Amino acid sequence: MLSVRPARLAAMALLLMSLIWGYNWVVMKQVIRYVDPFDFSAIRTLLAAVALFIVVLISRRPLRPVAPRQLLLLGLLQTATFTALIQWALVSGGAGKTAILVYTMPFWLMPLAWWLLGERVRGVQWIATAVAAFGLALILDPWSMTGSVMGNVLGVGGGLTWALSTVVAKRMRRDHDFDLLSMTAWQMLFGALALCVVAVLVPSRPIDPTPYFFGALFFNAVFATGLAWLLWLYVLQNLPAGVAGLSALGIPLIGALAGWIELGERPSTGEFSGMALIVMALALTSLWPLLQARRKA
Repeated sequence: MLSVRPARLAAMALLLMSLIWGYNWVVMKQVIRYVDPFDFSAIRTLLAAVALFIVVLISRRPLRPVAPRQLLLLGLLQTATFTALIQWALVSGGAGKTAILVYTMPFWLMPLAWWLLGERVRGVQWIATAVAAFGLALILDPWSMTGSVMGNVLGVGGGLTWALSTVVAKRMRRDHDFDLLSMTAWQMLFGALALCVVAVLVPSRPIDPTPYFFGALFFNAVFATGLAWLLWLYVLQNLPAGVAGLSALGIPLIGALAGWIELGERPSTGEFSGMALIVMALALTSLWPLLQARRKA
């Protein structure tokens, strides 16, 4: 049984983490006025890796990398490709809409986990996948081809890449004993170095060193990575996995709401309906483990 005080603190940590990660979609959208997406992705992930390694050292976690080749692959997928795709998607796509598209990840993860990990899709997961697919179709609106096609494709690609990197991470944790924070720091570093190479090779405009640019870097490195990851680890230690999974609901919702309020990104009727269906599907997949656990209790 959960202790009341840790559970309350974990719930507050979950809320703060969702606010940070949700609002960061607006920050990432606005900062590209001052820096090219690949340059910002490289700088923010490099600073984030430094922040994570500082946390690893302060908390006296294991520093030596385990299975470095697999960590490199995870870094290329989870940090380099994923970060580049979502930042690039925000060039032409809205912050809220991109956040929703990226957070379709759980529905790409289910077939990938079935195919690569042998984890069968069961019961309500099929219903949730069908609901999410219909919602995604409403958002993408392929029959009229309105809005930013490139932004939509990149956002969905970010969700797919995130799902694939999750499968890789699951395999790694199945085959090796990793410290989660140390593992995250090393894959972040490998991905950041790959992004630095891309940033050097791809022509870009000079960085406009405005206060907002430096503020966005600080927010991403310290809050969106260092603090948010610590909050996430605390949530995982003190709340059931199903409850922790509900954070996937709050983050894109906060991103969409912040984009609407701050950037004036008001979704169309079709987009709003699609977002609502995807959020409903996410709720089904997050609540299902809790309902199963209560039945077994």
